[in-house]
Amino acid sequence: MNERSTSSTTLNVVTTRYRCTACGNLTRFDVVETTSVRSFHHYTVGGDLSVEEPEVIARTIESVTCRWCGHGRGVEVISESA
Repeated sequence: MNERSTSSTTLNVVTTRYRCTACGNLTRFDVVETTSVRSFHHYTVGGDLSVEEPEVIARTIESVTCRWCGHGRGVEVISESA
């Protein structure tokens, strides 16, 4: 299962913000993360799947790369109060 999703999802809860110190970007980053999720999979008799009760067990950020200047060397985590 090596398909790449092209759908867009907007998250309302922001847990981490980034800033590129090289170019000043605050809005566009490629983030590679590994997430482990426990969820209840319910299949109908006809085989349709409904995924319910997702719970994030672990989340690891592997890399963050700036979309504007193309590297991650200058990307830093910023606090919400900044």
